[in-house]
Amino acid sequence: MAHVQLLDPASTDGDRRLALDEIQGAFGTVPAMFRAVANSPAALRSMWGSFGALGGGALTPVLGEQIAVAVADRNRCEYCLAAHTALGRKAGADGAAMAAAQAGESADPRTAAVLAFALQLVDTRGSVPAGAIETVRAASLSDEEIVEVIAHVALNLFTNYVNVSLAVPVDFPSVPLTPAP
Repeated sequence: MAHVQLLDPASTDGDRRLALDEIQGAFGTVPAMFRAVANSPAALRSMWGSFGALGGGALTPVLGEQIAVAVADRNRCEYCLAAHTALGRKAGADGAAMAAAQAGESADPRTAAVLAFALQLVDTRGSVPAGAIETVRAASLSDEEIVEVIAHVALNLFTNYVNVSLAVPVDFPSVPLTPAP
């Protein structure tokens, strides 16, 4: 059971209702995470706006979802792992690519470098050595893409923390977390 009320979109109004209507249009439903975050219209606007902004960024939708599953697995967020695995598949990634990304791996060297960098950001709380930036730059990432990787990690930390701390029920097909180290 969630630790906060999962708001019914039909019983909301104002900014909250507008955002939830947009989410309904995008997903065909309002996932539980957004119903939990809707308790704060400001947090909902922030989260939904970030998804929209990054969805139109320089990184491909598949790479954004691969970052999300790697971060979700590292943070033990079952909700985000399930949601972003489904969204990655919808964006065109196959199951093997999403499973590899969950472990921070990829057969593509550029994607592997991005995932390693994303997980290094999580593990070091952003205090990566300068060499980490040079490694992703050597993997053909532009400064724009490097900043967007950081933004994707930050957004996923936000969603992971919401779902884990508030015990938001998973409403996407379940994906097992990797065994804890």
